[in-house]
Amino acid sequence: MDIALFLDFDGTLAEIAPRPDAVRVEPGLVEDLERLRARLDGALAIVTGRPVTVIDGFLAPARLDAAGLHGVERRVGGAVTGGRAEDHPDLRRQVARLQAETAALAQVLIEDKGASVAVHWRLASPDDALRAETLVKGAAEALGADYRLQLGKAVGEIVPAQATKAHAIRAFMAQAPYAGRTPVFFGDDRTDEIAFASVNEDGGVAIRVGDGQTVARRRLPDPAAVRALLRDWAAGGAIDPAALPPA
Repeated sequence: MDIALFLDFDGTLAEIAPRPDAVRVEPGLVEDLERLRARLDGALAIVTGRPVTVIDGFLAPARLDAAGLHGVERRVGGAVTGGRAEDHPDLRRQVARLQAETAALAQVLIEDKGASVAVHWRLASPDDALRAETLVKGAAEALGADYRLQLGKAVGEIVPAQATKAHAIRAFMAQAPYAGRTPVFFGDDRTDEIAFASVNEDGGVAIRVGDGQTVARRRLPDPAAVRALLRDWAAGGAIDPAALPPA
């Protein structure tokens, strides 16, 4: 099977950390990704809610193809396109509002990504977590139809309405070196389900990492299992995602 491989980052390649900046990349992962990318003739990309520049920092010195901010940004080979904060004045006002209204909430983190914003409450008390979720829902409602709210694991993220990982993967699949291959996507969260569905529709293989209800047809238990599989593929093992355990 000639595949085009798409990989989420948090919860898929790396374990989720209490804070976004506390994520640790396992030694050897970058080298495995580089070897696997060469084996796939370049058809490997990171598809993430983080900015592409942040992913570059985690995976340095590699500069893999990537879609950041759920597809607002995209890079194939060259420079990053999209994702300019100045293109989103209404969102910028809501980011300032969220920063002010959550300032007194202990362990609630506002992750300002420029063209999107995420509110994290993993470490917050139940009351503060509920307040944070209510605030991000209110901000999304105030922004209207141009933006949408994605709820994940103790996080709510507001992104441009047209930005989804599904659109990002399909955009990759429309050009070399991805075109003509079978799309394969690994993800771990509710925010990945739209892309799972589109990959299924396009005849690809969607793999859910971890527990939870999913439309993906295959599943791996955790990021360690994903890394072990990628290490095997990078070393020349048979690439057969359709043979992975059913979801």
